[in-house]
Amino acid sequence: MKNIYTLLIALLFVGGAMGQTTLDLTFTAVDSAAYVRLDSVKVMNRTQGGETMIYWPDTTLSLEINTGDSLLCVGYATFSTVGIAEGRDDLSWFTVYQNYPNPLQDQSTISMYIPEKGKVQMMITDLQGRVVLRSDRQVDEGHHFFRFQPGGGNLYFFTAQWNGISRSIQMISAGIQNVMNCRLDYAGSQSGKAVLKNSMQINDFIIRQSGILDNPEESTTYTFQFATNIPCPGTPTVEYEGQVYNTIQIFSQCWLKENLNVGTMIPGSEQMTDNSIIEKYCYNDEPDSCDKYGGLYQWNEMMQYTIQQGTQGICPPGWHLPTDEEWKVLEGAVDSQYGIGDSEWDVYWRNRGYDAGANLRKTSGWLNNGNGNDLFGFSGLPGGSRAEVGSFNYTGSCGYWWTSSEYTYPWGRHLRDIAEGVDRIKYSQYLGFSVRCLRD
Repeated sequence: MKNIYTLLIALLFVGGAMGQTTLDLTFTAVDSAAYVRLDSVKVMNRTQGGETMIYWPDTTLSLEINTGDSLLCVGYATFSTVGIAEGRDDLSWFTVYQNYPNPLQDQSTISMYIPEKGKVQMMITDLQGRVVLRSDRQVDEGHHFFRFQPGGGNLYFFTAQWNGISRSIQMISAGIQNVMNCRLDYAGSQSGKAVLKNSMQINDFIIRQSGILDNPEESTTYTFQFATNIPCPGTPTVEYEGQVYNTIQIFSQCWLKENLNVGTMIPGSEQMTDNSIIEKYCYNDEPDSCDKYGGLYQWNEMMQYTIQQGTQGICPPGWHLPTDEEWKVLEGAVDSQYGIGDSEWDVYWRNRGYDAGANLRKTSGWLNNGNGNDLFGFSGLPGGSRAEVGSFNYTGSCGYWWTSSEYTYPWGRHLRDIAEGVDRIKYSQYLGFSVRCLRD
């Protein structure tokens, strides 16, 4: 029998204050259709700034927001690995994983994998090398979790020794300094093989994250989805204007797996117009290019001549054009170093992140050895672009996608064959880019 775990967050506001609303937000989590326990939830106000972290088994927090504020909620859950190749048998496969969150505020989780039953000796030292905490524990084979609460320092080193093998991590404390001593509490265990620690599986570590972005106006239940690289549950395909599109679930986002290819082709030398007909460009004015890469669209045509971000535009009913913030959630979900909500994704210009671009690119079709890992099934292709003057450029080496957000100029995304990150740039609305749709 499956247990259902619920993490309840009540958002409380000053009664009667102008522009404020009282909401009750309830959070649950599933992996495909099976319920899983949330270890913690981070709530970030993307409009006003600020964030709050809540840890299981805590159930409530007080938070004040204004009506219309955008909240990014990031849920963290612990999983055994599935579908990973059999691990090594040697005892050196003793692993201590980086604590999360790091930097930490008031507390953080440290996890480790023990290949065989035995005693683990743990020690925490400060920047001066002074031992601030020691702890020994007899543990069984499997994953083990510890909750760390910092004292008055800013930097700590955690070292665990098992069977004569030592592993260490560095922990940064960014919270309010605590005059109390450091504390390390055992938080439980989980059986199963450890995850191989390499770039192909880096997002399949012990703690997984899933993000939901919303502008709540009433009490709502949010369900974090932790399944990824599968067709969206309940919606494996979408038929739209004579085309059949596959879908891909990337944690709590459901994307079309292919670029949109809808509308009537017009020559690249012509501008798109508001004429009640969806128009598209095909690379080099060749219809086969649209079959391969999807259509290229000017921003206004894609938006269907509105400026409302998140609008349906030329997407199928029940789907919308992703916003700049929704692209940031995707990037954080697929990157191995910078998570959802990290300030790295707010950076303007080139090659943001560590490997998000490589993880979004398809494993074939890119020039200059630029094929990606496609770890999450996004299958980004190098469809190139249509320039303002009507020429076509960069097929095979670059892929460009519009967002539905603008700040003076529309925001777009750019994947390059020679870069591991993702570019975030404001582009002219007269350029022709690829379009992906996101389920409402």
